[in-house]
This record gives sequence, C-alpha cells and structure tokens, in this order.
Amino acid sequence: MKKHSARVAPLSACNSPVLTLTKVEGDERSRESPAPAEAQMQAGAEGGGRVSRCCWKCSVTQLKKIFWGVAVVLGVCSSWSGSTQLAKLTFKKFDAPFTLTWFATNWNFLFFPLYYLGHVFKSAEKQSPKQRYRECCRFFGDNGLTLKVFFTKAAPFGVLWTLTNYLYLHAIKKINTTDVSVLFCCNKAFVFLLSWIVLRDRFMGVRIVAAIFAIAGIVMMTYADGFHSHSVIGIALVVGSASMSALYKVLFKLLLGSAKFGEAALFLSVLAVFNVLFVTCIPVILYFTKVEYWSSFDIVPWGNLCGFSILLLTFNILLNFGIAITYPTLISLGIVLSVPVNAVVDHYTSEIVFNSVRVIAIVIIGLGFLLLLLPEEWDVWVIKLLTRLKVRKKEELPEGNGDVTSGLPNKSRRTRPSMSSFAH
Repeated sequence: MKKHSARVAPLSACNSPVLTLTKVEGDERSRESPAPAEAQMQAGAEGGGRVSRCCWKCSVTQLKKIFWGVAVVLGVCSSWSGSTQLAKLTFKKFDAPFTLTWFATNWNFLFFPLYYLGHVFKSAEKQSPKQRYRECCRFFGDNGLTLKVFFTKAAPFGVLWTLTNYLYLHAIKKINTTDVSVLFCCNKAFVFLLSWIVLRDRFMGVRIVAAIFAIAGIVMMTYADGFHSHSVIGIALVVGSASMSALYKVLFKLLLGSAKFGEAALFLSVLAVFNVLFVTCIPVILYFTKVEYWSSFDIVPWGNLCGFSILLLTFNILLNFGIAITYPTLISLGIVLSVPVNAVVDHYTSEIVFNSVRVIAIVIIGLGFLLLLLPEEWDVWVIKLLTRLKVRKKEELPEGNGDVTSGLPNKSRRTRPSMSSFAH
C-alpha cells in the first residue's frame, strides 16, 4: 500500500510556506539509502526548487503590484485632468465655483459606505456597519466621535478642504488649466517646508533644492504672461490652494497622526457631514446676493456637476486607498502626468502660448516635484551602489592582469618542444 503525506517546507526568504507532497513507500519494498554525494545533490535540487518557486512567486507579486500601479497612475492622471477640464467647461454655463465646491464635497459622504462594501467582500471576519463604525471611531479618541471632537478635530479640516477646492476652482476661471495643474504641484514642496518647521522632520538638501525650484517656477510662470492682473490673481489663487492643501496634510499628521483605511474613509465622510451642516448657508447667501447667481435651475448643467463630482471622488479614492495595491510614488506620478495631458487639451481648445519661459517654468516645477519623491535614504543607496561598482572594477582589474601574465608561460610551455621527442 502506498501512503501520501503532506509536508510543509520551512519558511523561505519570501516568508511564505510552500506545501509539497512526498510519497512514502511501505515495508514491502525497501530502497537503498543514497550515497552522501547523491543525498547532497538531491537536497540541493530540492532547495533550489524551493528558492526558484519562491523567487517566482515574489516576481509575480511585484509584477502584479507594478501592473496595478500603472492602472492607478492612469486613473489618477485621467480623473485629475478630467475634473480640471470639466470644471473649466462647467464655468462657461455655470459661473459658481463655491457652489460647485459645496456640491462636490457632499459626495465625500460615499467614502465610508464604499469602504464598508469593500470590507464585506474582502474581509474574512465580517462586521456589521455599526460595529465597523464604532471600531473606526476609535481614531478620534477613547470616547469616539463626540460633539467636542467634531468641532475641534473635524471642523478645521472641513474648512481647509473647502478653501483648497474653492481656490483651485476659482483659479481655473482666471488662467488656463495647464498653469493651474502645474502650480498646484508645488503643494508637495510646501508640505516639506511645513513638516520641517512644524513637525521637525529630517532635513534633506535635495528637498530644499526642490522647494527652490517650486518657488522659481512660480515666479517664472507669473512672468510668462507679462504680470497681467488676471494671471497674477489666478496664480495667487493656485498658490493659496496649494498652501491650504499642505496645511491640511501637516495639521492632520500633527493632530491626528496616521489613519487606517477605514478611519480615513470615516474621516472624509465626516467632512461631508460638516459641509452639509455648516457650509450650506454660504452658497445660499452667494445666490441671494447675486455673487453666484443663475436665473433658473433649468439652465444648471447637472451632468457637468455630477461628472466633476464623480471624477473628483474617484481621484480622492485612488489617492487615499491606492497605496493598498501599489507604491505611493507611482500614485504621485499620476498628478505630474496630468500636466502634459492638460497642456495638450489646452493647445487644441484654448489660446495658450507655450513660450520658452512657460515651458521652463513647467519643467522646473515638475523636476522639483520629482525630487520630492526621492526616499529619505536615497543618498545612502547611491553611495552603496557607487561602492559596489568600485569594488567590482577593482576585482576585475587583478583578474584580468593575472590571466595575461599566467597565460604567457602556459603558451610558451605549449609551443616549446620537449626533449623527449628527439630521443628516438
């Protein structure tokens, strides 16, 4: 009789158990034990097979992560550039940036329901909505989301969220979308400066250079249109939006720290509740004071408003939850890639002039943004790489010299006839 037994191999370098099946013969048929050399060869073959399978699994995992990263990058780029272009198109029929900001922020309420649906489909231990809500509320403190916590920890971020989006949308009315998208990339430089000052983050010379690039790009972008009033106001609005976004991120890290996916989803939904309760009065006041006025609700482009809100919601979902399936650096690249997309659209739909000053400003800001994506220990990695290259060169030189010197005597010995050949 043959028996089958399952044996779990030891954890490999990838830290994943590999299940292998081995056959065990009965007492009816005995085998001679292999020789030590054969046993070592078999053990080496089995070990090599495990390592190759593990490496294959690791490579497949990395390929999947890169594939999802490319998909997320394309999603971030298309949603961000699409929402910017759709906002520009909306203002031709509906000149109400604050109302559009209020309308789009209300869609943040969908964050927690969408997260809970993902929890139901993916998690092994499913919880009820109430249980999941209570668990995520621990993010706000031991007492959960109380009225005091709502006004002290949620309301300030609701104000910053509204200001960031309103200033960005209002800037789209003044200048083209290419300038708006590239200037908003400066918010990463502002985040570094505020983190360095407020949070006492590690000082990095390359990030200081990136911040200088961002400031130089802002000045050159202002100079590109000749310091006209509408362009200066538009650039100031975008810089203000980027500053509010940086302040939002730094204060969140200072006051609340880091949040898990469920906690972040709940926090963004709470911002929507704050928007409905306390910001709704502002669009009403702007309407009756005719600052943002439209004659009838029939002329409101509801398709554009809903499309902009869906694209902005998609962008925020990918930005906040994309790190679950790919690398954060790839997600940030999607924001940079939206700049050339907007430039192409502006080239065919508007009268933008890509003079040398504007192109240099775009390149400088983009380069500064990319420098900010470098990890904190990038200099250590570069030094290690250069050291390895130097060691390899030193190893190759002695080996090459040894081959030349040892080859000459061998060649001379082969070419010289031995005396024994003449003995007969």
